[in-house]
Amino acid sequence: MKARLAEILQQAAAELPAVHSRPEFEAAKARFVGPNGALTACMKQMASVPKADKPALGKLINDAKTALAALLDAARERLDAAELAAALGKPVDPTLPSPDTPNGSLHPLTQTRDLITGTFKKLGFAIADGPELESEWFCFDALNMPDDHPARDMQDTLFLPPDARSSTTRRGNEAYVLRTHTSSVQIRVMLARKPPIRILSPGRAFRRDTTDATHSANFHQVEGLWVDRNVTVRDLKSILDAFVRELFGDSVRTRLRPSYFPFTEPSFELDIKAANMGRLSDRWIELGGCGLVNPRVFENVGINPGEWTGLAFGMGLERVAMLLHGIDDIRHFYANDLRFLRQFA
Repeated sequence: MKARLAEILQQAAAELPAVHSRPEFEAAKARFVGPNGALTACMKQMASVPKADKPALGKLINDAKTALAALLDAARERLDAAELAAALGKPVDPTLPSPDTPNGSLHPLTQTRDLITGTFKKLGFAIADGPELESEWFCFDALNMPDDHPARDMQDTLFLPPDARSSTTRRGNEAYVLRTHTSSVQIRVMLARKPPIRILSPGRAFRRDTTDATHSANFHQVEGLWVDRNVTVRDLKSILDAFVRELFGDSVRTRLRPSYFPFTEPSFELDIKAANMGRLSDRWIELGGCGLVNPRVFENVGINPGEWTGLAFGMGLERVAMLLHGIDDIRHFYANDLRFLRQFA
């Protein structure tokens, strides 16, 4: 019996490492410990063993049973590990970034701003910036806006408390406002530099607008200024034509429609018409305002209007983005809906 048990363990030690599938394992297990298995047959012989020999033989069988169980457990664990590895696939380094993580992208307004600024840089414009918190002088007075101008009304302008503090220059007892346009940057640049000047000022602006599909209390503008000798309306039209062709293609048409702004004289609205603008194709669409710098603005910043002339223009960044991409609701830009934003990745 002792020799038989040793033979069974030797056979199991040789066969079980060669098992590579679950059916093979179950068949091998049955050959050793199943109802008709080799170890089971040895255990059945205990009934015919003399009573005096049963304790010794029982110990041999239990030792063999324990050793065989260890061999079976090792084979089962090896199969479990192999099946798990097959399910997981190739090993990975968990310290590496996931290949399934989507790449981020610039916001569509940022992309549009970069497109506009890149276009005007080709035309020789430098980028200028200024504070969003302004005094009334920079935002209104210097731009030839009288005290009774509608833009200074509380319904349009966001005024700050009288004790508000800012790093901006304050003149007298003027109130601070959140700038209603980026034209205030033009005033700061003309005060700080001598002509010639050619700058573009993109940035945020604020008004007391009710948010709807085409309005927002917080929006973005891009404004340009060119001050030099003998700047004319022809230069204004030429620059704007080059700009809109860069954005909307060579087939786009432009026109300057007479209008009024206190800081330009004469003043115009820039309209465009293009065949590739979806439902707005072949319709005149207002893109922004423009004109020649009003001589009074030059006088306010210490520039001699008899020696220098200039042109200025401005447009809403959201409006340009909506026309470029066929977007019909300005609120999409601020909703942080990934389904919308991923279209611009």
